[in-house]
Amino acid sequence: MGSGSAERPLGGRAGDKSEDSGESRLNAGHVFRPDAFADRLSRVSLDELASKGMKGIIVDLDNTLVGYGQEVLAPEDAAWIADAKARGFKVALVSNNFTGRVQRIGAELGVPTVPSALKPLPGAFSRALRLLGTPKNATVVVGDQLFTDVLGAKFLGLHAILTQPLVAKDWYGTRILRFMERLVLGRRDSRNGRA
Repeated sequence: MGSGSAERPLGGRAGDKSEDSGESRLNAGHVFRPDAFADRLSRVSLDELASKGMKGIIVDLDNTLVGYGQEVLAPEDAAWIADAKARGFKVALVSNNFTGRVQRIGAELGVPTVPSALKPLPGAFSRALRLLGTPKNATVVVGDQLFTDVLGAKFLGLHAILTQPLVAKDWYGTRILRFMERLVLGRRDSRNGRA
C-alpha cells in the first residue's frame, strides 16, 4: 500500500523543478488548482510525498477516507494511513463532520482529529498544523472537494491533492459544490483523476 502514484507531480506541471514558497499558489488561478490528483487516498504515493519533502499529511474524512455516511474504513486506505505513520509522516484528520464520528475514526487510526472544521476557513488547518508540528511548506492536504479541502489548503499556503469521491452519494450542500467544481475544473476522468 502507499506505493501507488498521484497522477501529477506534487507542486505543479510534469518536469517543473522550481521551488515554491507557497506565496505564488495564492494568486487567483492557483487557489482552485490542486497540486496533484489521485483516484483515492491509497493511490497517493508516499514515496513521492517524501521525495518532495512532505512531513505532514492532513486527510479529509467523508468521501476521502470513508464513503459519505459509511462507518467502515476501506482496508487499503487504513493500511495507507498506517504505512504513512510507520514511515514517519505526521497524519491528522480534518473534517466538517461532527466530533463523535471524527474522533472515533481518528482513534481507530491512532491519529489526531479536528472535527467541525468549517472548511475552507483556515482555522482548522492551522489547528491541524499545530497538532502535527509540521511547517506549511512540508504539509499536504488530501481531500475530495475543491471548495473545502483544496481551497482551504491554498488559503493557508499548503499543498493539496484532490481525490475522486469514494461514493457518488453526498450531502445536498456538497452536491451544489460538486456542480461548481465541474464548472471550475471540468469533468474529471474517473479513470485517471485528471481534470
